[in-house]
Amino acid sequence: MYFHVDSVEKTTVLGFNIGKLLNSGDIICLTGDLGTGKTHITKGIAKGLNIDDHITSPTFTIVNEYDTGRLKLFHFDVYRVNDPDEICAIGFDDYIFSDAVSIIEWANYIEEILPREYLHINIEKDLNIDENFRKITIIAYGDKYNYIKELKI
Repeated sequence: MYFHVDSVEKTTVLGFNIGKLLNSGDIICLTGDLGTGKTHITKGIAKGLNIDDHITSPTFTIVNEYDTGRLKLFHFDVYRVNDPDEICAIGFDDYIFSDAVSIIEWANYIEEILPREYLHINIEKDLNIDENFRKITIIAYGDKYNYIKELKI
């Protein structure tokens, strides 16, 4: 499934619509280059979960926790993780196999420890069109994510 957006606001709206569909225990893996909008889509997802907290990327803390919404949210940023064992040491499995929604930015850095089922969202800049234009690809790994077919911007 592909979406094309031309602004931060539309990226956030797409995230919001994803967040409204998410269920307890869902795992979202985000990939894309620096500055493509991974944190912006996460902000939208949080809003879709009725979380009004200020969402920031946990680049130096690895995980931020938000528990004020419809579902608890664990927001990971593994950009600075050099070895998957580092993330395992913080209890990664306890986080992602809980009732919370888990969002993992830079998930491609820890592919070998990801579960088999998750929602993968890749964000790419399309400089052939415009500096602000993004192609967002969403792939569901596992039947539990079939609800994503209902997604609209």
